[in-house]
Amino acid sequence: VQLQAYGGGLVQAGGSLRLSCVASGIVEVMGWHRQAPGKQRESVAILKDGDTDKYDDSVKGRFTVSRGNAKNTVTLQMNSLIPEDTGVYYCMARKRGHPATIWGQGTQVTVSS
Repeated sequence: VQLQAYGGGLVQAGGSLRLSCVASGIVEVMGWHRQAPGKQRESVAILKDGDTDKYDDSVKGRFTVSRGNAKNTVTLQMNSLIPEDTGVYYCMARKRGHPATIWGQGTQVTVSS
């Protein structure tokens, strides 16, 4: 399975961006991680088939993750962006019964103050 991410860019604080990702095959879990400059990669939002979505506390109430009907796409709607949201965002996925994480290419999100 391969992942192709879309979206990202530069936005002012308080603005919105949408990230999308398409998987080339069937996956059970999809979501997004991000890596800020000088920091480790961290989970932002995860959605598993048949489960509720999970968010990092720093984005709760501002970000929404959703899966497409075909279950091979994931979208991250990011509202009320703040400069601390700046970083490279990575789409991720896991296949049912497989613990390994599949990563897409990173996409840059920059929030200016």
